[in-house]
Amino acid sequence: MRRPAALLSGAALGLVLAAAAAVAAPVPAPGPLPQKGSCPFGYASDSRYCTPGSGARFALLKGPSGSCPSNYRSEGAYCVAEASARLAIPRQGGSCPFGYANEGDFCVSGR
Repeated sequence: MRRPAALLSGAALGLVLAAAAAVAAPVPAPGPLPQKGSCPFGYASDSRYCTPGSGARFALLKGPSGSCPSNYRSEGAYCVAEASARLAIPRQGGSCPFGYANEGDFCVSGR
């Protein structure tokens, strides 16, 4: 049986983890993308993929509506992160994970 102090420690840890998840996640380093037309600025075509070069920013494919989340600029079939962008992920189903807010076709961290 757990002691009350152990339960309190577990509850406190849960609150800390929940608060950390709600903090805006930074955009990750750019990675390869499936090629859909021209590659975004800073990316090079490599058969069926766009591979990031030294000046590339994080990018993702536009959603079904063709829009981009806040602080992402539209470049062809892609949404490219601006300096103030927060991590955006494609929305799956009707809701977003904890710590993310629904923004059109995407879930954006820390909103």
